[in-house]
Parts: sequence; structure tokens; C-alpha cells
Amino acid sequence: MPLQNLVEYFNDRLGQEHRSSFRPFVLKEGKVSGLFGPIQIDSCFTPLRQTSKPIVIVGHTAQILVAPNKTQHLYANEIENLLANNSVQAGDFESIINFDRLSRTVHMLNYLTLAHLQGVLFLEVDPRHILGIKHDHGAYFEDVIAQCGLETKNVVVVLSVSSQYAPYYQELINGLHNYQRRGYKIALKFEYLGQESEAFNLIARIAPNYVSSSARNMENQAHDDLLLTKLQQLKIQITSVGGQSILQQIDEKKSDLLARNIGFDLVEGSYYSAIAFDYLNDSKPDPYDLNTGHYG
Repeated sequence: MPLQNLVEYFNDRLGQEHRSSFRPFVLKEGKVSGLFGPIQIDSCFTPLRQTSKPIVIVGHTAQILVAPNKTQHLYANEIENLLANNSVQAGDFESIINFDRLSRTVHMLNYLTLAHLQGVLFLEVDPRHILGIKHDHGAYFEDVIAQCGLETKNVVVVLSVSSQYAPYYQELINGLHNYQRRGYKIALKFEYLGQESEAFNLIARIAPNYVSSSARNMENQAHDDLLLTKLQQLKIQITSVGGQSILQQIDEKKSDLLARNIGFDLVEGSYYSAIAFDYLNDSKPDPYDLNTGHYG
């Protein structure tokens, strides 16, 4: 289905769901934006590369770009709906769920220009979204994916692990298992390595396809003499459940060396853009597209 038709389809769908004439999806110059109250949501995709051969791209991570929504409108029927539901607060789970669904739909529509590469798309899901949905996690988004001509196996649901959600780990695990049953891939994202036993337990219970850590945050843990040992143990645990390890936000050569020494499977970061450029200038006559991973 042409992108314009998809945009109209999802505008009609959200309009029916929320009894609104407002159309939040906007297509301009080949890119889709989403309007959510006072903000505009856009997509930014970062390549994930093989550690041993960084010019090979295996997928992309989606990130939200936020800008002010200068064309915000509130229609008469929306005001009536607002008054009829005055007990609903702007910060409740429903708003979080709506925002999460809107942003992921924007990412999915924009990803269609890269989908032919046969890689996977990493999409973060707010833990509050998972907790707010009591069953059938991923069902709503599965229809979005299908309308875009893709399958759930093309999408990696990313959960950032935070100690503040420790009391709700079982509920989060149940939600991730629901995603897995629908064919989604799962990734756990650890910003810091502090509670290793807790991290290992989550990995064992969820058996994620991917586990990622941040090279930038590891710089803040440079004083930890056991950091290399912890990373090696983490790598062993990930491999034991059949997952792949990822080191993200690599900006410098020392972080790339760390990824290689530990044996991370995949890498991401600004460092590799320069490496690919140098590689091409030295040995490849055809131009190289860093976003697609193809020559010519």
C-alpha cells in the first residue's frame, strides 16, 4: 500500500477509536510525523552493525525526535469529549499507551524505506505501557505491522531495565512473554551494570534475542576494577540463552576495542560512520550508503 494511503488509513483508524476528527499523522516530503498535543514526533534511525565487520548492517534502532507542534488544533467535538471525560488525567496509563502507540506507528511508517534490507527494527516500549496493558500485548501493533506489509519477526521490542520497576518485574516478564508468543523479538537494555545477579536472572527468565549496554555509561564506571569481568560474565549469560550482545553509543576507538575484546556481537555508534568512510576511500570505488549498508 502506498505510504500516503497508509497515513490516511491510520488517521481514519485513530479518529474512529478516539471519536475525533483530528488527524495526527502527517506525510511531508516522504517522511511521516505524528502530532501529540503540543509536540511533533519524528523518527531517527541508527544502524546496528556486526562487530567483526562494521560495514555490515543487520538492523536499525528507532529514536524519537521531538519538536513543538506549531499547528495544534482542538476541534469542537474534542472539547466535548474532554469535558465528558474530565476525570481522566493527562499523565495516566491511557495517555502513555496512546503516546507509545502513536510514536511506534510513526517509526513503522518511516521504516518502510529501509525494510527492503531484511534487517530488524528495534523499538523501545515504555515499561508503563507494558504494565498498563493487562493482556494481548502486541496485538494492536501487530495490525500496524501487518498493514505495513511486514511481520512481527521484523520488530524487536526493547525494554530498558530500571531498578525502579523491580517490584513489577513479574508483570513486565508476563507482558514480554505475550510479545514473544506473537512472534516479536525481545531486547533488554541495561544502562548500567550494578546488580549483576538481578540482570542475569532477568536474562534467564526472559531469554531475550538481544541484550544491550551503553559504552558511554561504561565510561562512568571506569573506576570499577571488575567491569571487564562483569561484561565477560554478561556475555556468557546472553550466549547461554541463545541471544546476541550489543554495545551501543560507541563514539571512540577505545569503546570499539572493548566491544571486540569482550566479544559483543553487534555495535552501534557514531564511531563507525567515520570508519566506514575511511574504509571506502581506501578500497571501494563505489559510494557507500551508511544508512542502508549497500554500495553504489
